[in-house]
Amino acid sequence: MVMKSIVNEAHEIQLAIDLVNLGARLQLLESETSLSRERLLKIYKELKGVSPPKGMLPFSTDWFVTWQPNIHASLFMNIYHYLQEHADVKGIHAVVKAYQLYLEQIPHDEGEEAVLSLTRAWTLVRFFDGNMLSMIKCEVCGGMFVAHSLDLHDHFACGLCHVPSRAGKTKKLKDLQNLQKKKALN
Repeated sequence: MVMKSIVNEAHEIQLAIDLVNLGARLQLLESETSLSRERLLKIYKELKGVSPPKGMLPFSTDWFVTWQPNIHASLFMNIYHYLQEHADVKGIHAVVKAYQLYLEQIPHDEGEEAVLSLTRAWTLVRFFDGNMLSMIKCEVCGGMFVAHSLDLHDHFACGLCHVPSRAGKTKKLKDLQNLQKKKALN
C-alpha cells in the first residue's frame, strides 16, 4: 500500500491555489498537480465563485511572434531564463515566479488583464521545451526576443526597434470609445 503524504498534498493544494489566483485554466492545473480533477474543480469554484472556463488551450506559436504579444512574451521568457540560471528555480515554480515578476513590470488598470496570461506563459515555456520557439538577438538593441526556431533570422530587428505602422492603434480606439461612453453618461 502506498502511503500518502499530507505535507505533499498540502503543497499541491497551495500550488493549485496560487495557480488559480494567477488565472490558470483547469488543464494547466491538471498537468502541473497530482490532485484529482474533482478536487481541482472544488478549489477553482471556491476561489473564483464560478466554474472554470471550458474549451481548448491556445495552441499556436504564431500568437507569440506578433508585435505586442512578442514584447510581453519576450519579457516573460527573459525573466524565466534568468530565474532558472541564477535563482535555481525550476519547473512550474519558475513559471509562477516569472509570471509574478512579469506582472509587476506591466502597467495595467485594475480589472484589466495583462497581455500575457498565465496559461499562455505556461504554453510558451512548453513551446520552448519542444524547440518550436527560441530566443533571437535584436541587431539594433541587443535584446533577446521570442521567435520561431526554424525561421531565418538574418538582420533581426525587434518590435520595439522596428515598430509596425499599425502598432498602438487599438489603444487609441479603446481610449476614444471610453471617452464617448463618459460623454454619453453626462
